[in-house]
Amino acid sequence: MKITDALLAEHVVFHNLFDYVERAAPGLKSVAEVRSLARMTESLLKAHSRVEEELLVAPLDHCLEQIGQRDTFHEEHEEIDESLKQAQTARSLKQARQFLLSAVIASRKHFDKEERLVFPMAEKMLKAKTLTELWVSWMEQRGRAVA
Repeated sequence: MKITDALLAEHVVFHNLFDYVERAAPGLKSVAEVRSLARMTESLLKAHSRVEEELLVAPLDHCLEQIGQRDTFHEEHEEIDESLKQAQTARSLKQARQFLLSAVIASRKHFDKEERLVFPMAEKMLKAKTLTELWVSWMEQRGRAVA
């Protein structure tokens, strides 16, 4: 298996989470419910982003810079993080929902960009053996996160 396969599989899981958030958000009755969903989403995305950044984006940083996307990728992560933090500190239910759904929309766009640009770039620029070794590192990091 390759790191790109593992990260793509995580994206599928996240898209299911995002579907749930989008369906559930209109029916949430309190700010606390939105905050809880935002905290869970933030926690899961943080783990995914950290591993993705360390194992895949960092080795491709110079390539992303050449196509003018390096700063954009980092800014998108910050935008998602900020929206989720604002969802957790918003005082009104309407505002909390808006921030949570904004984070979901931004995450979907970011994932799409990774799937169209970063993953194919990794497949092209990195050797198959390297992609497999990065997957092994991904498994080890995930094992530590579970333990």
